[in-house]
Amino acid sequence: MVSWYGLLYSRNQVNQAGGVLIDLSSFSEDEVEYALAVINNWRSSHNFPLNTFQCTLRRKASQVHGRALVAQRIKRLSSISAKLRLHPAMKLSQMQDIGGCRAIVKSVSHVYKLVRLYKKGNLKHKLHEEYDYIRNPKESGYRSVHLVYRYYSDRSQTYNGHRIEMQFRSLLQHAWATAVEAVGTFTRQALKSSQGEENWLRFFALMGGAIAIREGTPLVPNIPERKKELKRELQHYARLLDVQNRLEGYAFALQIQEEMGVKDAHYFLVELDAGTRQVKITGYARNQLKKASEDYLAAERSLVAGPAWRDAVLVSVESVAALKRAYPNYFLDTKRFITAVGHAIHR
Repeated sequence: MVSWYGLLYSRNQVNQAGGVLIDLSSFSEDEVEYALAVINNWRSSHNFPLNTFQCTLRRKASQVHGRALVAQRIKRLSSISAKLRLHPAMKLSQMQDIGGCRAIVKSVSHVYKLVRLYKKGNLKHKLHEEYDYIRNPKESGYRSVHLVYRYYSDRSQTYNGHRIEMQFRSLLQHAWATAVEAVGTFTRQALKSSQGEENWLRFFALMGGAIAIREGTPLVPNIPERKKELKRELQHYARLLDVQNRLEGYAFALQIQEEMGVKDAHYFLVELDAGTRQVKITGYARNQLKKASEDYLAAERSLVAGPAWRDAVLVSVESVAALKRAYPNYFLDTKRFITAVGHAIHR
């Protein structure tokens, strides 16, 4: 039986801990340890509502695409810290994607079928926000639909009000997003947050636009509207950055170490060291959530002051095979994206 986390701290304590996280050097070791304990409890308390949403999402996604891929994750400390720095007015307790799940479906039409299923459904949870980054793509090239719900239960109020974010993406949109993360990790740049080398940022914006054209959706802002001009500029950056060789090289000789229990696991702790090209996967049974959460925090503690090319994430998927499909960036796998680049610059 799963032992879910309860809330041990007030929202004010959670917000104070968030303030410590973004300025660790200004606090004592004990203060940092306390703040991490508070944040980990706050994150972990999202697992119960997140699991509820994930189960529903898995059922609905399979109705629109039989091979839909569904995964859930608890937000990383590094991502929490980066988001709080990017939005100084935001409080940690207000962050909408501490608990997140995603559905990756075949096409844009499948994405919107899934959105309609949710809007026509009878969920007791309240739709808090909707962000359509397909019809209104970001300048970075990112495209997806996000639905943010507030969890509600009439049986227990423990988790009421917790926000869970769902992301719906097409296969091509997912390939783009995971390539951005893989390149960002390997080049030690926050490309996902639109920070880093201008050449890479421009390349990914152009590729987001090329994929938008291919999918028949609105163009990414500030890219050429004419296909020939877009293709010419993409070819320029692909050559300049040596994109294909560099992306293929990231995954070359990657060593994957699977710990005991991975085969029948429900939760997976994935630790990537892009510097040594090693991935460690530790599996946990459904009733080992607390152990998984504790190990996740321990792994992240070692990353707080460590190099930017190391990362860790705790996720839940059906299998190791599904893990590699849902999070190819942790395996430096950009094959689908490389194919999309070839399609964009050669056709």
